[in-house]
Amino acid sequence: MVPGLITAFLLVLFVGSCIWIWRPGTKPAMDAAAQMPLDDDKEEIA
Repeated sequence: MVPGLITAFLLVLFVGSCIWIWRPGTKPAMDAAAQMPLDDDKEEIA
């Protein structure tokens, strides 16, 4: 029974994470996070 509860918990966690990431309000934050590696390179070159 414990493995089933762990699986159910992880499934709920995964689905909740997907919903949180794909909601429209997080687009600006995700775009900024996607640009972070590129922004770091620009600062080192300059």
